[in-house]
Amino acid sequence: MIFGLSIILILVLFLPFTVPFVERNLEAFLFVMGIAAVIVSGVLDKVLLLKALEDPIHITLAVIIAGLLFKWLQRPFEKGIKRISRTIPYRLFLALVVIILGIISSIITAIIAAIVLVAIVGVLELDRKSEIRLVILACYSIGMGAVLTPVGEPLSTIATSKLNEDFFYLLRLIGPDVILGVIAFGILAAIMIKPSKKSIGLKSKQGEESFIEILIRGFKIYLFVIALTLLGAGFEPFIERFLLDLSPYVLYWINMISAVLDNATLAAAEISQEMDEPTIKAILLGLLISGGMLIPGNIPNIIAAGKLNIKSGEWAKFGVPVGLITMVIYFVIIVVFG
Repeated sequence: MIFGLSIILILVLFLPFTVPFVERNLEAFLFVMGIAAVIVSGVLDKVLLLKALEDPIHITLAVIIAGLLFKWLQRPFEKGIKRISRTIPYRLFLALVVIILGIISSIITAIIAAIVLVAIVGVLELDRKSEIRLVILACYSIGMGAVLTPVGEPLSTIATSKLNEDFFYLLRLIGPDVILGVIAFGILAAIMIKPSKKSIGLKSKQGEESFIEILIRGFKIYLFVIALTLLGAGFEPFIERFLLDLSPYVLYWINMISAVLDNATLAAAEISQEMDEPTIKAILLGLLISGGMLIPGNIPNIIAAGKLNIKSGEWAKFGVPVGLITMVIYFVIIVVFG
C-alpha cells in the first residue's frame, strides 16, 4: 500500500509541473489520482463519496455567484477604479488595493479576487515593472487572505473538511498571522511601486466573460475539490507513517515545494486530524507563503500571470526574494510565539 501511494504521490507532485497536457487538464488528472489513492489505501466507501460530493458545493457556488456579479458590474467597477485612483494619493491607493483584495478574497474567493486584480491593473497607468510588482504582492495577499474561510480557496476548503472543523476555524487558528501579512504586503506595495506613467504596462487579455466560461470555471473548481478530498483521504496512511512525527519547523520549510506545486494539492496530502495545532499552523503558513513565489504555486498567480502575459522569469525575479524574506520572518514568529 505504501509503495502504491508513494508512486501516486510522485505522479501528483511532478507530472503537472513537467507534462503540459496534465497541466492543462489538472482537475481531471487529480480526480483520477484521487480515485487511485482511495482504492490503493482501501478507504473508498459511500460515506467518503458523499463527503467528496458535498465538500465543494459552497466554494463552487461562491465562485459562480461572484463571477456573475463581476460580469454584470465590471464596466462601472473599472470606471470607479479610475476615479478613485485619481482622487486619493497613488501610493495609498496601491496599498489599499493589495490589502482589500487580500481580505475580501476569503468572501469572493481567490479566483474572483485575481480576476478583479487583473481588471484593476488594466485601467491603471503604470510601467511594466511596477505592474508586475503590484500583481505579485497582490497575489501574495490574496493567496493568504483567501484561506480565512472555507469558501476562499480550495486549500481552506480541504483543510477545514479534513480537520472536520467549523467555518471560522482557520480564522481563529491563523487569522492574526494572515492579516498581518496582508497588511505588510499592502505597505510593501506603497513603498516599492513607483507611480510612473512613462512605459508601456501589461496588456490584459481580460474581456467580459461569457456565462458558459463562468459555469465551466465553477465545474472545474468542483471537480478540483472532489479530487483533493479523495487524495487527502487516500494519503492518510502515508501521513501517519511519515509525517506525524516530523517537527513543525521541518514541515514549514519542506513546504517551500509549494512554490512550484499548487498548495491545495499539498495540503490535501499533508494535513491530518492526528496533528496538533502548532503543526497544522506551520504547514499552512509554509504553504501559503511559498505558494506566491512562482506562478504554479497558487491559483491567483496562474490566473493573473496568464491574463497579463507575465513570464515565469519576471515573476521569479521579484516573487522569490519577497517569499524567502517572508518565510524567514514568519519562521521567527512561529518559533517565538508558537
